[in-house]
Amino acid sequence: MPGSRPVIVPPAPVAVPALRPSEYTAALIQVLRADASRVRGARVLEVGCGSGAVLAALGALGAAHLCGIDIEDNAISASTQLLEELGHGAISELLCGDMLRPVAGRRFDLIVANLPHFPMPAVEIGGRLPTWSAGGADGRSLLDPFLAGLADHLAPGGRAVIAHNAFDDLGRSRDRVAASGLSLRVALTTLVYISPEKLARMTAEILRAEDGRTIHRYGPYSFGELHIVEIGPAPEGGS
Repeated sequence: MPGSRPVIVPPAPVAVPALRPSEYTAALIQVLRADASRVRGARVLEVGCGSGAVLAALGALGAAHLCGIDIEDNAISASTQLLEELGHGAISELLCGDMLRPVAGRRFDLIVANLPHFPMPAVEIGGRLPTWSAGGADGRSLLDPFLAGLADHLAPGGRAVIAHNAFDDLGRSRDRVAASGLSLRVALTTLVYISPEKLARMTAEILRAEDGRTIHRYGPYSFGELHIVEIGPAPEGGS
């Protein structure tokens, strides 16, 4: 019809509110995009794929194969649908399971993760699933086993890029990966908002130790320092 405008049909919604990407996701994607040449052609694994947004970003950057793991069935469904709609379905593999167990014996060029590692008990906050953020009393209930198994899943010359709260003892993480012959460097440090609900559930000892150090308060608003770290082969001659 003359003068008529095309009708734009929006894609079917895939977002699951409980899985919506966070500031952690945005910071992780920022670091990956800043070094896009190392993503192109890579076999990629994401542990805790959630909404699928990070895998989608990696697909857009030219990864050769996308593998995602999550313990939640709805995360697998949401990620699968998103990657299919964006044209990455043919190179995608989504697995439901716990941590690295579904890929036992396999290695990847790049492993990414934004694991639940806030020092608090498992509880639903703001419509999020209890598995979304809680990392146990010290925030490391998932972080430590992930780091311990990382070397067994990295291809030669491979690397991992992960989110790491500053108040979760970065030195302990550095020592843990060093025991496996790997090294850790901070690629980005930024601030993320901590809701009052999360702050109220934070392990009291950690809050006392980190308040004013890695946790910064401005009136009713609190922010925590977040690192995005890269883990890879230790440089020759030592770290």
